[in-house]
Amino acid sequence: MLRSAARRALSGLGNSPPGPILRQWGRHHNDSEVLTGIHSLRATQAFSGHPSAPPDTHDVHEQFWSDNPAASSLKSSNKQLNKQAAEIAEATNDALHFKKSGLVKTIVTAEQQYEQLTSVAQTDSSLPHPIWTPEAANQVRITHMKPTKRVDRIALRCVRAMRFGFDVFSGYKFGRVDERAWLTRIAFLETVAGVPGMVGAMIRHLNSLRRMERDHGWIHTLLEEAENERMHLMTALILKKPSPLFRFGVLLTQGFFIGVYSVSYMVSPRFAHRFVGYLEEEAVITYSHLLSEIDKGNLPLFSHLPAPPMARHYWQLPENAMIRDVFLAIRADESHHREVNHTFAEMKKNETNPFPPGH
Repeated sequence: MLRSAARRALSGLGNSPPGPILRQWGRHHNDSEVLTGIHSLRATQAFSGHPSAPPDTHDVHEQFWSDNPAASSLKSSNKQLNKQAAEIAEATNDALHFKKSGLVKTIVTAEQQYEQLTSVAQTDSSLPHPIWTPEAANQVRITHMKPTKRVDRIALRCVRAMRFGFDVFSGYKFGRVDERAWLTRIAFLETVAGVPGMVGAMIRHLNSLRRMERDHGWIHTLLEEAENERMHLMTALILKKPSPLFRFGVLLTQGFFIGVYSVSYMVSPRFAHRFVGYLEEEAVITYSHLLSEIDKGNLPLFSHLPAPPMARHYWQLPENAMIRDVFLAIRADESHHREVNHTFAEMKKNETNPFPPGH
């Protein structure tokens, strides 16, 4: 039935050469690929001046096919084209049933969503997050929440013990740390930093289901934190390819940390959030040190490295943004997580979340 919808969608694309090819291509690909093909074809023809492309658009077409793997698969053979087109035409007999099923609306929505996603960078985030102005990013300062209760002091000691051990193990405390070592450190720490938000959101989600009561808005903020930390990792991985040993270390660390943090969150949410608050304090210190090293000229590669396109889109940075601007945005994110978790640590678990989505 999706084939008939694809045929209707193609009916407005004119008689340009890619049209029949897409009809043939649709016979051998799944529904999502058909939608991708429709969008790619429309993008090509819009780019070439549809419905009547001028003669000098041949190079533009060739460039489009070569730059788009999804679109390049449309350039299949024209063998048995007429027979296949006729078969597709016969499928229109189920159009009435298709409309009754309500799937037309689903397909239109899916295609519109695909167009929205591909109209911007291909790393669009599904969760809201703060967008930092240069002024706000540069105003981030190193702060410390003084522990007031025993549970706070235990959380602080745990964080400092973890930091000391990791600094010694990674060589951070000994000698000069180059760009490669910095990327290794960032990537490893972000694989850990993305755990607390997801674990906290999962536990509160399950509690809400089991107790059949409201969550009071905490879940979305914790999920946003986890997603944001994951995007920090994705940015670092653009610049560094992890080795098998690195992946194995992440596997062991993550498995251990997920178990310990899950238990701690169920036993004492205050301890868990205070722990993350202190962990984020250390993250702000680390990124502040990194920015200082860049400004001193000790990391020349970072001084001249442009920001990855994914990072530019995620933090809405200008086209001429550098990797230093990305680290500034990441530090601002960490300072935000610091304040959020210290706030949650002071609240009762049934109080309303004061942070709106994307705050």
